[in-house]
Amino acid sequence: MLMAAQLLAVIAALLHMAFFTLESVLWMRPTVYARFGIASREQAEAIRTMAYNQGFYNLVLAIGALVGVGLAFGDGDALVVGRTLIIFGAGAMAAAGIVLATTGPRYRQAAIVQFAPAALAVVLTALA
Repeated sequence: MLMAAQLLAVIAALLHMAFFTLESVLWMRPTVYARFGIASREQAEAIRTMAYNQGFYNLVLAIGALVGVGLAFGDGDALVVGRTLIIFGAGAMAAAGIVLATTGPRYRQAAIVQFAPAALAVVLTALA
């Protein structure tokens, strides 16, 4: 069961690394900011620093989950720390998905994409 949890944590981390890339690296491309519901370059510029910051939060959570996955292949203390990092990193990702779902109906599909693999990783890690 831990292997399934690790796979789901990797999927969640890769998604969050993609979010980082969109929000912190490619934000000012019209196709990127339009994906987030931003209608104009002026609006995208106005929230650019917020998107940049948010992208780095996503990256840090992804790194934490990936370090946890790596450590969970070990035993003893490494396994405990690895499982803890998976639960924390993926738990934060799942919580962010819940928050996103509460922001309005048009964000629900994105919220499910963010929430589902992370939440399943948390549950399976806790049960392993």
